[in-house]
Amino acid sequence: MLGAELWFGFYWFITQSVRWNRIYRHTFRDRLLMRYENELPRVDVFVCTADPVIEPPIMVINTVLSVLAYNYPPEKLSVYLSDDAGSELTFYALLEASRFAKHWLPYCKKFNVEPRSPAAYFASLSVSDQSDADFSKMKGLYEEMANKIDVVCKAGTVSDQAKLEYKGFSKWNSYSSKKNHTAILQILIDNRDEETKDIDGVRLPTLVYVAREKHPEHFHNFKDGAMNALLRVSSEISNAPVILNVDCDMYSNNSNAIQDALCFFMDEERSREIAFVQFPQSFGNATKNEVYGSLRVIDEVEFHGADGYGGPLYTGTGCFHRRDTLYGREYSTEARIDLKSACPEKMEENVHELEERLERLASSTYDLNNTQWGNEIGLKYGCPVEDVLTGLTIKCKGWKSVYYRPKRDAFVGVTATTLDQILVQHKRWSEGDLMILFSKYSPVWYGLGKLNPGLVLGYLIYCLWSPNCWATLYYSIVPSFCLLKGIPLFPQVSSKRFLPFAYVLIAELIYSFAEFLWSGGTILGWWNEQRIWLYKRTSSYMFAFLDTMLKLFGSSNTTFIVTPKVTSEDVLLRYKQEKMEFGSASPMLTILSTLAMINLFCLMGLVKKLILTRELGLEYVFETMALQILLCGILVFVNLPLYNALFFRQDKGKIPSSTAFQSVAFALSVCTCIAYM
Repeated sequence: MLGAELWFGFYWFITQSVRWNRIYRHTFRDRLLMRYENELPRVDVFVCTADPVIEPPIMVINTVLSVLAYNYPPEKLSVYLSDDAGSELTFYALLEASRFAKHWLPYCKKFNVEPRSPAAYFASLSVSDQSDADFSKMKGLYEEMANKIDVVCKAGTVSDQAKLEYKGFSKWNSYSSKKNHTAILQILIDNRDEETKDIDGVRLPTLVYVAREKHPEHFHNFKDGAMNALLRVSSEISNAPVILNVDCDMYSNNSNAIQDALCFFMDEERSREIAFVQFPQSFGNATKNEVYGSLRVIDEVEFHGADGYGGPLYTGTGCFHRRDTLYGREYSTEARIDLKSACPEKMEENVHELEERLERLASSTYDLNNTQWGNEIGLKYGCPVEDVLTGLTIKCKGWKSVYYRPKRDAFVGVTATTLDQILVQHKRWSEGDLMILFSKYSPVWYGLGKLNPGLVLGYLIYCLWSPNCWATLYYSIVPSFCLLKGIPLFPQVSSKRFLPFAYVLIAELIYSFAEFLWSGGTILGWWNEQRIWLYKRTSSYMFAFLDTMLKLFGSSNTTFIVTPKVTSEDVLLRYKQEKMEFGSASPMLTILSTLAMINLFCLMGLVKKLILTRELGLEYVFETMALQILLCGILVFVNLPLYNALFFRQDKGKIPSSTAFQSVAFALSVCTCIAYM
């Protein structure tokens, strides 16, 4: 009991660190353009995808089109799509998108469209807004493109006619697969070619498709390996000093985001120390009350607090980088990085020769040839959260970062729509953060003297996510068992020693409630947040902790699971109705169900002793067991969706019968043994 209380107190102190010095920033884009309109730096945009089934090509190209249409000089903008699956379906979709871009980009600029993802834009307009002739024509072109992509994806292959129309399909053969394919590099739009223009005669941004080589015998380092391949390839094509990376499900929602980032990178006083500018993650499919929790408090409070100590974490998407810092450059007060650099020299070789030459940079053996990639250069290898680790090492070299949340969200993505997805996602995050804590790059010892102490504590908030499982599991089980046995754990209500416990409980709940509402959440959303907080700590965080310990002792390997972005219609309907989706059986769901049943049986056991057998008096119980009754009652109330899914729901989102039987049987057996001990 003492250990759990000390842990919660220690962790609470750590979380307060990012609430002491919050910074909120504002940009002045008009001043940026006034001073540097003709000297703006080149920008490379990296978009990563890994599976055409989990991440549908139509979603990927909507993200690509949204960044191609940035309000930025097209001759200074290059977009690279990394397709880690090497799928001809994704390539076909990107090819169609490159043709559609000739119409979409001028349309966006003419009507100042927001957002510039076609799917999001068309979905955001009411029927009355869709009567314009230009709109109807553009929507027709988009639907035509989307239908072509849909037909190909349903067929699972590109038609022979389409392959004959474009030579790039010759790179695929019958042996190509997701885990085994050659390097493929195709420059679909070459900005160097003055003939490459949109329908208004304006040059288009460069668009490049990259599928790095995959071979079963070579470890490919997941997303960090893909990002490093893009770094190498882009350095030979555009070599922009500023790089933006976005996930394929995070479309650009603000066409001025590049200008916002450059307001920090080109600031005369502070820009020399800024390595990256991180924008928050926002989700377009989140329900009103966020049934699976949210990143709301992290985005609205904690990252602003980390900004006060030198900048937030790099969170893998929606982040603008200086290229030199990703190459491992140390910060120096004397050296300045000139972002107003000239365009790269025009190469003599044609596009086909350039493609053939650069494919070697995407070889599966590139990282094996005693290079410093993944170690001193590029994103770090060997961690499920390579983004956090990379950002940490950059800061330990003297750099700072900036967190900026504009009034209009810069990027909007897709959040998980089932409980299983959210738990798996948090398992990966918490596991990776704990691995960082025990690695040589730990913020505690590697960052000592290099990072602001407040920022070290800020990193510890996330590095210690998974160890929270043990104190939470204790409070989820032991007080309930003691309640069943009639063993008091807390002071009596009439005792003065009861006051500190009551104060801590009430003050913490009121503070978190007020903070959540201040961050823009709802009352029911806060309650859902408490439920997911409990579920994560008693399932995904526990598995993350155990897996990390196994990795430290060499008994497990790092894995990377891509969260599905496709949701079936019935699951989506229940999600919109804010019904929790339990559906598939999993060890984490079994644990949650068992804990819920233990708390229910313990509370029922107390009721039995009070009302049926009258072994205990009401006055005695509520005098000595008040906090335990309250705690057990809250746990039962939190788990109401679980009980509903266990016993009453008939849809496919209910808990599987096998899981329900195991949970009830085990919980009943344990409670029976405890009661008669």
